[in-house]
Amino acid sequence: MINGVDYGPLHQLIGSWRGEKGLNLSPEPDGEEKHAFYDEIEFTPSGAAENAEEQNLVTVKYHQVVRKRNNGKVFHDQVGHWIYEPATEMIVHSLSIPRAVCVLAGGKLEQVGDEAVFDVRATAGSDSFGIVQSPFMLEKAKTTAFRMTLKISGDQMVYEETTSLDIYGRQFAHTDANTLQRVVYD
Repeated sequence: MINGVDYGPLHQLIGSWRGEKGLNLSPEPDGEEKHAFYDEIEFTPSGAAENAEEQNLVTVKYHQVVRKRNNGKVFHDQVGHWIYEPATEMIVHSLSIPRAVCVLAGGKLEQVGDEAVFDVRATAGSDSFGIVQSPFMLEKAKTTAFRMTLKISGDQMVYEETTSLDIYGRQFAHTDANTLQRVVYD
């Protein structure tokens, strides 16, 4: 409990995380490009929320900054929330990136021994867990699906993320993966 709020499985996210071994596979007009990266993610408790006097949620907000390992340049900045509904055990991940794309992905948590596995998905056009993007992105780099699996065991987090894109006249699975260590527990 933090300030009287039970964050359920989200308490495992809270803190500052760092990872040095990330790999990004991204589309290019003539193929694909790999970038080694490191990232930092800060998760902070944001409290409880009630919807329509019926649904009770708890939320953790986060900010993720990803830098290329070879030069330290930021190439991805993302903000969002992880949300948990205790009554249904539903996990929701909302995120926004400054390329005018927002995702609301949903799924469940699975506990495998001491490892918590958060698995969420979204599909363009879905009325519940979907993707919203600007007209430019719809025309030039449309996101059609999103999936993220995040595994936490103690102070280690491993994530794998696939963003399915229609870009450069073809379909492409843009992937990111990294292993992070908690460096500060808030």
